[in-house]
Amino acid sequence: MYVRLARLEPHSYLWEHRDYAELRDTGCHRLHIPLVTNPSAVLVTAGARVHMAAGALWRLTPSQAHGVCNTTGPDRLHLIADVYADDAYQTLAARPHLRDGDATDLPEMTEAERDGLLEKAVQLAELGFTGAAEQTLLRAFYTYALPEGGAYDLIAELHMARGRDGDAHRWREAKAHLLARP
Repeated sequence: MYVRLARLEPHSYLWEHRDYAELRDTGCHRLHIPLVTNPSAVLVTAGARVHMAAGALWRLTPSQAHGVCNTTGPDRLHLIADVYADDAYQTLAARPHLRDGDATDLPEMTEAERDGLLEKAVQLAELGFTGAAEQTLLRAFYTYALPEGGAYDLIAELHMARGRDGDAHRWREAKAHLLARP
């Protein structure tokens, strides 16, 4: 159906989202073929961090909430193909496996870690660095096994604590839009 090259530069994040709901309805799948990668380039989904190593073909379900980051670089370059589920695909998909070290579970966030992160974000926002405060909370998605949309909820909580109901509402809407179910 579609093939494209996707480059993710160092220090880049694609925040938690859900995409291409139509793939579920039409018998299609998304394949990632890592061409250039590094250990800091990971996919996070369902509380797990997955490094898609080069030399393998990765099948993803993009209608599940996920995000990707490349924290240190160099660039991550993937060939991404959205394909129909024909007989050749079924043969390929019958042999799935993860190698040791491909995926690691993220730790649960403790109440103390949550409170400390929110406190840091509030301090940043009070100093006028609201964007940095939001980024700090968004990055929690890549560090902890948060419930779906949990980073967006933290940002809404930050803004509510500061009496900024409009900003909290904007982040709740962003969460609803980015994580809309098909």
